[in-house]
Amino acid sequence: MKEFKVTYFFDEEHYIRRFIHIESQKQAELLIRSERDQYISFTDSRGIYHELHTRNVRVIQISEYHRIEKSKK
Repeated sequence: MKEFKVTYFFDEEHYIRRFIHIESQKQAELLIRSERDQYISFTDSRGIYHELHTRNVRVIQISEYHRIEKSKK
């Protein structure tokens, strides 16, 4: 599985980031489209629970994420 970073932008300064594990970019896009105009909930990498209505989001970005382990630096 690949890891994708999904960023929900509300305006120029406010956004929420979510990481999903899915097989491909195409499947990630399909998931995001299927969640359009409804409530979604998730816990972010800091352990903070988020619940948002995707109708209130202005821009959604999806990109494959390549996690770098901090212990290897």
